[in-house]
Amino acid sequence: MNLRRLWAVARKETLHIRRDPRSLILAVGIPMLMLLMFGYALTLDVDRVPFVVWDQGRSVESREFTVRFTATRYFDFRGTVSSYAEVERAIDTREAMLALVLPPDFGQKIAAGRAAGVQAIVDGSDSNTAGIVLGYTSAITTTYNQQVALDQIRRSTGLAPTAALDLRPRVWFNADLESRNFIVPGIMAVIMGLIAALLTSLTIAREWERGTMEQLISTPVKPAELILGKLLPYSAIGLANLAISVVMAVFLFHVPLRGSVVLLFSVGMVFVVGTLAQGVLISTIARQQLLASQMAMISTFLPAFLLSGFAFAIANMPLPVQGITYIVPARYFVALVKGIFLRGVGLEILWADAVFLIVFAAVVIGVSIRKTRKVLG
Repeated sequence: MNLRRLWAVARKETLHIRRDPRSLILAVGIPMLMLLMFGYALTLDVDRVPFVVWDQGRSVESREFTVRFTATRYFDFRGTVSSYAEVERAIDTREAMLALVLPPDFGQKIAAGRAAGVQAIVDGSDSNTAGIVLGYTSAITTTYNQQVALDQIRRSTGLAPTAALDLRPRVWFNADLESRNFIVPGIMAVIMGLIAALLTSLTIAREWERGTMEQLISTPVKPAELILGKLLPYSAIGLANLAISVVMAVFLFHVPLRGSVVLLFSVGMVFVVGTLAQGVLISTIARQQLLASQMAMISTFLPAFLLSGFAFAIANMPLPVQGITYIVPARYFVALVKGIFLRGVGLEILWADAVFLIVFAAVVIGVSIRKTRKVLG
């Protein structure tokens, strides 16, 4: 390999990037825009669930029970209704997602120490959110039942009973259970993979379409020098995108960065270089810019979004699909980014994911060089 020829190819590609400022602006601007959109719009938190109450008894006990819901940030009280028709209309118009129906004798039964039936009607059109809402409702009801039982024992015996179990939950790494803390690092992997592949997917195809590939073939440049020379300037853009994404995640979305910054950028560069090489390989095969960009989109964004474990738990996927996820590089980068950002762990835990990314980058670069050698030959 001749470093002088490699540098000449890198300089030629850099000049092309500088002559096309719109592409450069898009290369830097699109990741920022996507991170802003996904960071603010995509959330899995279920807060402020709108709900209405049909309190048929209007007793002290029923109002106390309702206050248990209004006092939390998980529910948003939208008012009272007075019939099932109003309950149905509130849910149909999305004014409410939950409706509590309290019977007329709710207060009497609670005061008498008997069970009072409470109906909770949930809009199940969004099954995931409905399941979470039912969980919230069950937790509040259980707490209310325990408080009522303790009050009854205290009144009848004069003693304050103690609970058999004293559960003290503690959530590690994401104490407030903010979905943004794991969405933003995950979406970084998706965006970096997509942009990197799109950037380089046009390089070789552009040379073929403009007829300049024949000129390159006539020069002494070797395939390795051509591929690595084209990767160098785009690696710098990928590094800049990674730095911007990390700064936005930490200072704009306030995602805690507990691990090593050096390790984060090291594995990030390995992932970016591998994905850039994937784009070059696609460009070598496609030879048309439109086809190359479409192939890059399909081979990077969809697997990274659906099969990386960023949006959907891999453990819940069918076994054949779980097997496919092992060849998706974004799966390993998502694990690395989340591990470094949230858990603050290093290579002693994440070494296997890092090794796969290194192997992936080496294999894709090797295949790209081999494929280009055949073309030049």
